[in-house]
Amino acid sequence: MPHTILTDRCEGVAACVDSCPVACIHPGEGKNAKGTNFYWIAFDVCIDCGICQQVCPVDGAIVPEERPQLQRQRGMGQRGMA
Repeated sequence: MPHTILTDRCEGVAACVDSCPVACIHPGEGKNAKGTNFYWIAFDVCIDCGICQQVCPVDGAIVPEERPQLQRQRGMGQRGMA
């Protein structure tokens, strides 16, 4: 099962991006509720290796389950928030 980046907990550190072996982590558009950059995981590409969660310095920003309701590709105030 894919991992999920919690949009409003992510701080845009991006340690996960360089660590992902399948390049399934992408930058979100705009800012999240904290006003920071954020990233999202493409569920259909994620291989559930867990490396992203291991390297993320933000406690609880990545969870080891598919939770689409907690992850967006567009930030607050962006059109077409998904």
